[in-house]
Amino acid sequence: MLRSLYFCLLVLSVSTLYSCRSNSSNDALPILGNRHVEEKIVDGKPTTDTVYHSIADFSFTNQDGKKVTNADVKGKVYVADFFFTSCPTICPIMKKQMLRVFEAYKDDPDFMIMSHTIDPEYDTQALLKDYSLRLGIEDASTWNFLTGEQERIFEIGQTSYLTTAMDDKNEPGGFLHSGAFVLIDQEGRIRGVYDGTKETQVNLLIKDIPKLLGKNHEISNR
Repeated sequence: MLRSLYFCLLVLSVSTLYSCRSNSSNDALPILGNRHVEEKIVDGKPTTDTVYHSIADFSFTNQDGKKVTNADVKGKVYVADFFFTSCPTICPIMKKQMLRVFEAYKDDPDFMIMSHTIDPEYDTQALLKDYSLRLGIEDASTWNFLTGEQERIFEIGQTSYLTTAMDDKNEPGGFLHSGAFVLIDQEGRIRGVYDGTKETQVNLLIKDIPKLLGKNHEISNR
């Protein structure tokens, strides 16, 4: 009961984030998640500083067997999602849409994609490598397929990326996860949440990424 209630609240919050984003390409991206104000003393004078929600420290293994941590995405813009290779429902759609993001930004050294498996027992590093190659991803220079301790993946999904990632034997494939593509800025803050199963939402994501990269980028018409 508590898990179902928690999931409903997550779905509601993510749906709200989807709906509050307009289709305008000119609006500035918000900083999403909770925030609080800290009081500090600077040069002997009291001042306040807003502390924003950010992604917690992590350490996972990618499809090439390399440890990937916060240090690897520091100063970069990246998109995160959660999936599993045997997913019989939304994952194939998500990966088809994420390929569009990859094709648009694969040559930008300041951009990355972080796809986390929520079934690490089955999705070994070797299997993720085979899966990525079948998608046409030759290496992990831009797109990382990550595996690691399952509870840690669930935790960072739910508490850091504010998305759904959990066991649920009543769901097809035995897992419950959202189709969210989460856009993260250079400081590890959430700047957008997009429905990765909808082409129109991914179009918006592709248009929003340059706002964080701070550069002109010729977007592919693929």
